[in-house]
Amino acid sequence: MFAFNVTSDACVKCGKCIPVCTIHQVNPDETTSPRGFLHLLGAYQKGKLELDRTAKKIFESCFLCTNCVDVCPNSLKVDMVIEQARYDIAQKYGIAWYKRLAFFLLRNRGIMDILARFGYVFQTCGFKLHPEKRSMSLRDFPIVKLDRLLPSLAKKSFLNSHPEVIINGGKGKVGVFIGCLANYMYTDIGKALLEILKALEIDVYLIKQQKCCGAPSYFTGDFASVDALGKFNIEYIESFKETLEAIIIPEATCSAMIKEDYVHFFHDQPEWKARAEAIRPMIYMATDYLEKKTNLKDLLARKAKRSEVVTYHDPCHARKMQGVWKEPRALIAQNFVMREMSDPNRCCGFGGVTMQLENYRFAKAAGEPKATMINATGAKVVSAECSACRMQLGDALYHAKSDVVFKNPIELIASALREENVKSTNVL
Repeated sequence: MFAFNVTSDACVKCGKCIPVCTIHQVNPDETTSPRGFLHLLGAYQKGKLELDRTAKKIFESCFLCTNCVDVCPNSLKVDMVIEQARYDIAQKYGIAWYKRLAFFLLRNRGIMDILARFGYVFQTCGFKLHPEKRSMSLRDFPIVKLDRLLPSLAKKSFLNSHPEVIINGGKGKVGVFIGCLANYMYTDIGKALLEILKALEIDVYLIKQQKCCGAPSYFTGDFASVDALGKFNIEYIESFKETLEAIIIPEATCSAMIKEDYVHFFHDQPEWKARAEAIRPMIYMATDYLEKKTNLKDLLARKAKRSEVVTYHDPCHARKMQGVWKEPRALIAQNFVMREMSDPNRCCGFGGVTMQLENYRFAKAAGEPKATMINATGAKVVSAECSACRMQLGDALYHAKSDVVFKNPIELIASALREENVKSTNVL
């Protein structure tokens, strides 16, 4: 299964990866560091290490933030080899029933739609809702007694709330891949994106048969789900190649999965790897497309300048994997006061399904310093083009008793477009 021959011999032991490693920052042990992972992975590839439960625990502690890859002089793909090792772990030990249930629902959107509607009705039974943050906190839930903030379910999913094709004037045609969290929970992101595209007079295709990108399954080792979801989405996107100029995605993880990880995942299936590579030019993060391919910046420049301070967090799957970080800032800065935190590139600590469900103590520890950085800026809003970051940072700010709210940059941009046009002399 290994696409990369990464061994401990390939590591030059420079140590650049240690200070940026998210798990090492909260669990300073050489074993749970990039060098430790590499040593163990090399031994495993050579058949000198058995994947026992201790090794399982170690490999599942990585946040897959790619910080180590970003600074490595040899660009060693530690994260990808860990993902492949997790597949072998899943084959040997299986995947917990609650994860298998979640992945089943993500593969079957019709069933998920029904359960989400029921969940919306009954979520108040065990949770305290925070409407202004589109979140809810556990009260004293009978099964999981844990004080944390979670995204609340919307009354109706985004995809089921709008027609499949929205004609706005024909100045362009784009498809929207919305992502599961934005579809079922943070639905204001999709609504805001439709507002922006209407203002730009760009026609929208919601490509409603889209399925989960497969990232949760990929990071957990459920490669059978990734294979099915990846092939479906590739084939589905191919069907729009002659109709649409681009598929835009307001979610860093979904975009990175489709644009980057599909190619790596299908490394041993040449036909599907080639097809994954062929659709890459169509895939854009939403702010990347809007900043580079439209006149949105000019439209925003004619709107009111606000005194509201915003700080921006760089999702790992945006800046490091796709090189998208200047674009959202350039758009937000047209109408808001931007103030950078001390380390906007530091991982928020979401880390995936296993980290959130089984290693939450690590996720919580990784989120604490990020919340401190956000509060130190004095900003009232923290923004990032990633709903996984939103979920993690929302929880971190909740524990820090902070009043800072999270907004996707798409939501901020749409709110700015609603302002009346102003003359330059009135801009603060």
